[in-house]
Amino acid sequence: MGLEKVAQVGHVMHVYDFRVKPGTGDKFINEFDVFDVSDENLMHKSSAQIKDGVLCRDTTDADHFYLIGEWASIEAHRAILTAMREGDPPAFLQYIEGDGFLPVYAEVVAPTY
Repeated sequence: MGLEKVAQVGHVMHVYDFRVKPGTGDKFINEFDVFDVSDENLMHKSSAQIKDGVLCRDTTDADHFYLIGEWASIEAHRAILTAMREGDPPAFLQYIEGDGFLPVYAEVVAPTY
């Protein structure tokens, strides 16, 4: 049985590497989950989102998280971020420290097998 590729060459991954306020990790996860499945989440309405993202929690630091997702282009992801910033901010943002909820983009250049 072959493994499924995580991402396709030519697409981009967004990687958020951020911290939440001390001791608020579980509250953050709950609020993130509520927003993620809501109609307010414009990310899931975009055809440029290739795969649903994944929220990961650092195994050695409960206040440290990563959010990773695959998109067709950086421009498409940035356009959705801009649209979301124009509306009411999601409740989960209140738990994030500083201005740490900004993505780094990476081009998928080769799948691993």
